[in-house]
Amino acid sequence: MSDIITNTDPAATRRARNGSVILTNRHCEKRVTSRTKIYDRKCPGLYVSITAAGVATFSFKFTDTATGKQRTGWLGVYNPETFAVEDARSRVYGLRGTGAAALAETFRDRKLRQAKRGKTVDEIIEERIAWMRAPVRKPDGELRPRLESWENVASHLRRNLSPRLGKKNASEVTKHDLATLSNDIVAGKHGGKGSVSNARHMRRAASSLFNWAAEAGRDYVTASPCVNLPKLDPEHPRTRVLSEDEIRIFWHGLDRKDLPWDRKTCLALKFELATMLRTGELLAAHRGELFDLDGENPRFEVPLKRVKKRRVIQQPLSELAVEIIREALEDGKEYVFPSPLGDQPMNRKVMATALRGTKQRGEVKTPGICALLDMKPFTPHDLRRTAATLAGDLGFDDAWIAKCLDHAASKKQEQAVPSVTGKVYNHSKRMKEKRAVLDGVAAELRRIVGKDRAGSTKPIRGAMGRGRDE
Repeated sequence: MSDIITNTDPAATRRARNGSVILTNRHCEKRVTSRTKIYDRKCPGLYVSITAAGVATFSFKFTDTATGKQRTGWLGVYNPETFAVEDARSRVYGLRGTGAAALAETFRDRKLRQAKRGKTVDEIIEERIAWMRAPVRKPDGELRPRLESWENVASHLRRNLSPRLGKKNASEVTKHDLATLSNDIVAGKHGGKGSVSNARHMRRAASSLFNWAAEAGRDYVTASPCVNLPKLDPEHPRTRVLSEDEIRIFWHGLDRKDLPWDRKTCLALKFELATMLRTGELLAAHRGELFDLDGENPRFEVPLKRVKKRRVIQQPLSELAVEIIREALEDGKEYVFPSPLGDQPMNRKVMATALRGTKQRGEVKTPGICALLDMKPFTPHDLRRTAATLAGDLGFDDAWIAKCLDHAASKKQEQAVPSVTGKVYNHSKRMKEKRAVLDGVAAELRRIVGKDRAGSTKPIRGAMGRGRDE
């Protein structure tokens, strides 16, 4: 087989004369909507294949003189720093001159060798996803996926890691590969919008993947390559807080009869502002999770499967929150905020969509509440921040507010008290402090929404200042 690539494929020579260009790095960075091949006129047989995801790979077509068949040799993935166009040309020239000593790796040969060496990144990704989504018994006795956020992790692995490194043997992935991919995601060179957040999520998903692959019993890799990667630029947290005027406009605006959004969605938005709960925690509220609504200590118990930190939340309900609940339960359904599609809770994206609006083919289909009320855009999570800010302005202690938000204690607090105290012995929910904060926020909301722009007191119709009868 020493003469296996001494002659270039004649078809490649014809392509060089007819449909090729003098290949440059700029061609390799071209944005395409579907897989595109660009042949090099300077080096017949060499071409770059570019995917819609922005991944460019070099290959070399030649004729196997032993069989007379055309074959394709895979050369490598384009990288402007480590494997550019000139590097690919040099590789082809070297293959032509050295014959079998540097036989071009065909796709078939490459797959066979990978099967002997070990699993590819794609194979490990799919095995990892199957492991994450496998049902296991949780502390509350229910069977749920081993990693309940597995869909998000799977998305980051499949969208960001797989297109670039999926065909590569997992044991051959290097720290440089991941650093380059991370930088490309930040710069938007991976086929999507540039994002530090996406790069950070990709790193976390890749790190958990390779740590899992290195565990005893699997040994797909000897060690994780996700170590000592260069630090990413810090992300800037959102700071949007509604002013008193905006709260007033928003609250009364939710009662307008001409809103194109369901009344239950509007009540859910009010409920988030009044309770500081997360969207995913409140939207699936069920009658069986509400206690003592007619008593002195009404509360809402959120099961741990819906809580970010996987711990039960006992959230006190102010009179204002109870009034919202009562209106929502007037239809007699089991879910407080049911979906119009049937006996199930609203989709967790409904509130955000209602604020933002919907589009179809670039045109506004249903205007969002923010646009209809002529307000600067904000998200449901900004309502939590607004309520917490109101509590802070009222003088409540940050530790009390953190309890209402279900935030963990600060590192300083954790150092002062042994962690075992909170995890094992002290199960107090700090209901007294939380109730004081939420009652204070409710009173402040009543004060704010009970005034018009001029500051004069406006009577509140019904339980929450509803203007639907006005």
